[in-house]
Amino acid sequence: MQVNNPNLWDNPDSARVILQKKSGLEKTLDELVSMTENYENLCELYDIAPDDPDVIAEIEKLAKIAHQAKFITLFNQPADNNGAFLFIQAGAGGTEAQDWAQMLARMYVRWAERHGFATEVIEEHECDTAGIKNITYRISGERVYGWLRNEIGVHRLVRISPFNANGKRQTSFASVDVWPDIDDTIEIEINDKDLRIDTYRASGAGGQHVNKTDSAVRITHIPTNTVVTCQNERSQIQNKEMAMKMLRSKLYELEMQKRAAEEDAAKAAQKKIEWGSQIRNYVLYPYQLVKDVRTNVEKTDSGAVLDGDLDDFMLASLQQSQQ
Repeated sequence: MQVNNPNLWDNPDSARVILQKKSGLEKTLDELVSMTENYENLCELYDIAPDDPDVIAEIEKLAKIAHQAKFITLFNQPADNNGAFLFIQAGAGGTEAQDWAQMLARMYVRWAERHGFATEVIEEHECDTAGIKNITYRISGERVYGWLRNEIGVHRLVRISPFNANGKRQTSFASVDVWPDIDDTIEIEINDKDLRIDTYRASGAGGQHVNKTDSAVRITHIPTNTVVTCQNERSQIQNKEMAMKMLRSKLYELEMQKRAAEEDAAKAAQKKIEWGSQIRNYVLYPYQLVKDVRTNVEKTDSGAVLDGDLDDFMLASLQQSQQ
């Protein structure tokens, strides 16, 4: 596997890097110009109708946008402006952990909706009783990967189990992995001889066609033992195309981590999905508290967090990664 052009990494003044930076700066400038124009228009409207609820609502909306704009400079990694693939895996704990994985999936979908990002299910394995074994989303929008890249790790839930007749407190774990949805400006060279491609019958919802043909595709990149699967598209060809896109993106992320590690600046490696390895705790009983163990950011409104209120955690992690 090779990332082309090597100058993208070894020569910071390469044409590709300059063009990427130029594109990012142009997007940032357009956003700042738009905010300035919106601010000036709202000032005029407020002078005319200071008590108009629609005007007040627009001012509050602009205030939130301006607050987030303060952190634009934190999105400074090569793929930060790209979309992302988000993978959630239930940990040890059977039905409890599988239910927690589904709760996390809903949380990230709600977070994406708050930002106006589009979500698409690429692969999902449901459970017979409740919850999911794992799920892969493709999330599209501006800076999705920049927002999500520090969510990688184990997430721990503490609550009264809805599946325990004795009403005992239960601890559950699920892991999150994220890799960028890279575009054609970043070339990933993959040799066909390094691939093992398997087809199988798709499971779950999807209609008669999905259930009767071997349309699902699993691709293994043998040198890195990287596995991607896709079963959500209508045909085997479409599933293979999406799986190859996911593989290119995941290999890019692996290369990013490898080179960052060589510079002693790698993100934390994902650990076993169990006690002591979590990046964030979600406590619903005996008190309400969500706390990030890396940044110590915490919120007592756990319901809001599980409904997608994650920006404070993400921004704190981004700030910490710059230090």
